[in-house]
Amino acid sequence: YCMKWKNESKPLFLITGVFLILYYLPVGFVRVENALIEAIYLASWYAREHVITCLIPAFFIAGAISVFISQASVIKYLGPKAKRLTAYSVAAVSGSVLAVCSCTVLPLFSGIYKMGAGLGPATAFLYAGPAVNVLAIILTARVLGLELGIARAVGAVSFSIIIGCIMHFIFRKEESEKAAAQMHAPESHSKRTLGQNALYFFSMVLILIFANWGKPAETDSFWNLVYTSKWTITSAAAVLLGIILIAWFNIKWWKIFLVGTGTALSVLLFPDNPLFTFCTGTTGLIIIAATSKNETAEWLESSWGFAKQITPLLFYGVLAAGLCLGRPGHEGLIPSAWIQSLVGGNSISSNLFASIVGAFMYFATLTEVPILQGLMGNGMGKGPALALLLSGPALSLPNMLVIRSVLGTKKTFVFVLLVITMAAISGIIYGNFF
Repeated sequence: YCMKWKNESKPLFLITGVFLILYYLPVGFVRVENALIEAIYLASWYAREHVITCLIPAFFIAGAISVFISQASVIKYLGPKAKRLTAYSVAAVSGSVLAVCSCTVLPLFSGIYKMGAGLGPATAFLYAGPAVNVLAIILTARVLGLELGIARAVGAVSFSIIIGCIMHFIFRKEESEKAAAQMHAPESHSKRTLGQNALYFFSMVLILIFANWGKPAETDSFWNLVYTSKWTITSAAAVLLGIILIAWFNIKWWKIFLVGTGTALSVLLFPDNPLFTFCTGTTGLIIIAATSKNETAEWLESSWGFAKQITPLLFYGVLAAGLCLGRPGHEGLIPSAWIQSLVGGNSISSNLFASIVGAFMYFATLTEVPILQGLMGNGMGKGPALALLLSGPALSLPNMLVIRSVLGTKKTFVFVLLVITMAAISGIIYGNFF
C-alpha cells in the first residue's frame, strides 16, 4: 500500500503545487497581470513564428538523421573516438550553416547525440547552431560596430570548440564507456550512396533555412533580394525533395504529384499566404509517410518521437521566460530598469549578470541585435553587450529544459555554467580593450 502511494507521489505533488500557485496568485497587481499576459503573448508569438517553419522541418531532419544516417557514420565522424580535429570541425561547421535559433537546433542535436555522437562534438554542434550565425554576426557588425561583430565571431567559433572539449574532458569516463560500447555495435549499411543521402538532407536544410529567412534592414542589399525570393527557393527545394523521394525512397510518383498539385492550388487560392501553402505541403508529406510501409514510415515515427519529447518542454519554457522577462520591449515580473541598471560599465558583476540574463531569455534569430542596440543606448557597457551576445542566442530557458531531457541534469548544468562563465570572462576582457 505504501509502495503504491510512493509511485503516486509525483502527480500528487504536481497537482498540489499547481493548486497552491493558483490559490496564492497575487491577481490584482498590475505587474503580475501584465506578466501573465506577456507569457501568453510570447507563447502565441512563438507558436506563430517558430513552430510551422522552424520546428516542423527540424523534426523531420532529426527523424531522418536517426533513420537514414547509419550509426557507424555518426560514430566515425562525431563519436567519442573520432579524430578531434575532424569531429569538432564537422560539428561547428554543420551547426553554423543552419543559422537557427536556440530552440530549433534542439531536435537536430538530440538526433545526432542519440545516434552515437560524442558529448564534446554534440555540445559543440549545440552551441554553434544558434551562436555561429553568419547573418547575425554581419548584422552585429553593421549595427553595433565592426569590433563587436568581430569579437562575436571569434568568441562564438572558439566557444563551440572549447566548450565541447571541456565537456568531453569532464565526462571522459562516461565517454570512454560509451566508446567501448560502440565498438560492439553492428555496422549498418545504407540503401543509398553518401551523395544521395547528402542531397536528400541538403534539400531539407534549404527548406529550413529559406522558409525562415528574415527581412534585412536595407531594402537595396543582396540579402533583401534573397528575402524577396525566399518562398521561390523554398518551393524549389521542396520539388527537389519530392524528386528524391520518388527516385531513391520508392515513394509512388502519383502521391508526390497529388501533394504537389494540392500545394500549387493553395498558391493560386491564397497567393498572399505562403504559410498556408507550407502547411499544405507539410501535411501532404505527413500523409505520404503515414501511408507508406517502408522506411519512410519509420522516418515519420522518429520525427513524431522528437516532437512529443521536445515541443511540450519548449512551450513550458517559453511561458516561464515570458512571465519573468516579458517580450522584447515589454516587461514581465522583472522590471527592465533593473536589468539596464545592472549591465552598465564593465565590472565583473555587470558582465556576469548580462551573461546570466542572456542565458535565460529567449532570443529569436537576429532579434538580439536590436534589443542590444536599445540597451546600449541606455548605458549598457560593451563588455556586457558581448557577454549577452555570446550566451543569449545559444541558450534560453526552453532550450535548457530540452537539453536536460537529453543529457540529464548534471551535464546540462555543466554546459550552461560553461557558457555563462566563458561569456562573462570574454565580456570582461573585451570591455577592458574597448
